[in-house]
Amino acid sequence: METQLNLIPASEHPTALESQWLNAISPADFINNNKNFDVLMMKYRCAIREIQTKLEVLDDEFSAVNKRNPISSIKSRVKSPASIYEKLRRRDLPFTEESIVRNLDDVAGIRVICPFISDIYAIANLITSQDDITVLKIKDYIKAPKSNGYRSYHMIVEIPVFFTEGKAPMRAEIQIRTIGMDFWASVDHQLRYKKTIGADKDIEAIEAELLKCAQTVSETDCHMEEIKDMIGDFEKI
Repeated sequence: METQLNLIPASEHPTALESQWLNAISPADFINNNKNFDVLMMKYRCAIREIQTKLEVLDDEFSAVNKRNPISSIKSRVKSPASIYEKLRRRDLPFTEESIVRNLDDVAGIRVICPFISDIYAIANLITSQDDITVLKIKDYIKAPKSNGYRSYHMIVEIPVFFTEGKAPMRAEIQIRTIGMDFWASVDHQLRYKKTIGADKDIEAIEAELLKCAQTVSETDCHMEEIKDMIGDFEKI
């Protein structure tokens, strides 16, 4: 199983949003006006480590017992200050530590990539069964895909993290998807945000083709699941 940190999204250069934000607010001003922000981001990183460790333990156990990994890879990220600021601004909410904790569920993000669709639901059930994890919200975009073809299983969870000053409940978003779903979502994101896309009719044609690709990926996932069942010696989680 491959584990990667801070790879959602992967970008070496500031986005247009980040550039606008950095031009409007200097890093020095931001730190001076939000002295506890770094501490809060550290807490979100710790929440990611707590959840990621649980997932790695479950994957290692299953691999040792059944000689198969239900998790192909784990990626994680903490939202950038610019993204946090913009999300709060769109909702007319204050840019404060209290507002971030109260109103944003996806500052900490974990993406779990699985070989098969059945692994997705098995991992989701294992997460739910953890006695120190509270599942706050579930969105199943596999059974009910988005209109653009996006498929994934999303969970908002809360987990206690222990610090020197005591226990803090921290929220995180977990996205669970197959290798095919992750490939489609990654390429779709890159293509949709290209600034060279021309007229509206071109955009509609591109969206139609992306939707076809999403359907093809879904059909392939289902076919791979059928092949797995035909083999018959895959242990269930």
